[in-house]
Amino acid sequence: MAAAAAAAAAALRAWFWNERFWLPHNVTWADLAGEPGSGLQYPRAAHVLSAFPLALGIFAVRLLFERFIAKPCAINLGIQDSGPHRAQPNAILEKVFTSITKSPDAKRLEGLSKQLDWDVRKIQRWFRHRRNQDKPTTLTKFCESMWRFTFYLSIFFYGIRFLWTAPWFWDTRQCWYNYPFQDFLIMFVHHLATIGLITFSYMNNMVRVGTLVLCLHDASDFLLEAAKLANYAKYQRVCDAFFMLFGVVFIVTRLGIYPFWILNTTLFESWELIGPYPSWWLFNGLLVTLQVLHIIWSYLIIRTASKALVRGKVSKDDRSDVESSSEEEEVTSNSTKGVFSTSSNGSNRLNGHVAGGQWTGEE
Repeated sequence: MAAAAAAAAAALRAWFWNERFWLPHNVTWADLAGEPGSGLQYPRAAHVLSAFPLALGIFAVRLLFERFIAKPCAINLGIQDSGPHRAQPNAILEKVFTSITKSPDAKRLEGLSKQLDWDVRKIQRWFRHRRNQDKPTTLTKFCESMWRFTFYLSIFFYGIRFLWTAPWFWDTRQCWYNYPFQDFLIMFVHHLATIGLITFSYMNNMVRVGTLVLCLHDASDFLLEAAKLANYAKYQRVCDAFFMLFGVVFIVTRLGIYPFWILNTTLFESWELIGPYPSWWLFNGLLVTLQVLHIIWSYLIIRTASKALVRGKVSKDDRSDVESSSEEEEVTSNSTKGVFSTSSNGSNRLNGHVAGGQWTGEE
């Protein structure tokens, strides 16, 4: 039984790491092992595991940064750590809130009103306060955005610093000369910093073109976080200016430079220099899918910017919208939430950009 399981695992491993799928013709995994004593070292799939301790280290740095740098900055700007009004304790309503619904409809409100002998409006107010108390405070969101701003800005200039002297930064055809026998040490840390599409490019040793993709995507993210910092600090004009700048840089890099620089080299120059192979199609399929997302995000950013021009300011992060009594009077209304909203722990959905005319929080 054990022998059969081992044989099945070996067969699965051989199928998954099939050289004819991952590598160009006439290249094997043994070729990428490097000559003993030659000093040459190429990426290996096992190196990706290094991302886990690195992620823990970055998380620890983030905690220290938010506690000892971001929080004092927020306090100096007058941002307080005061949360919204808390709902009075009520076991029945708490059970409904946690187990059934956070926004009861008219029928359920009537039932609760009879059960508790409370006015419907009082129950509405309780649910509003209960929802609000789960939202992060402005101070918390400021610290999150300041960390992301610092990280995005640092990683972008880190990438620019090393790519500036890299020949493939100026001539993308260099990404494919002598592929896949290329050195990888310079961008090793930068590659591990953002795990996503680069996991594929790393295992397949598409390190050079991967660094270009990463650097391009880092160019606009820190501007969005700068706009959010200004928004939380109530510097509205600075916020609007950063958001407009973010929109311009995002659209130029994602709809201009990305297709005509990145996709041009991955689709056409690589075809000319090394030819297609199975994983080439997968890699480019992912990059083209990313371009489709760029178009969608750009549309949403333009829509948000247009609304901001009409209203005179950029809409706020939906996490900071403490519901008012007038909003709650519409019992069955569904509050519009940005589909790319940021969770309270700072994780980004769909690259952390904006939708639905609201702020959102990120490879």
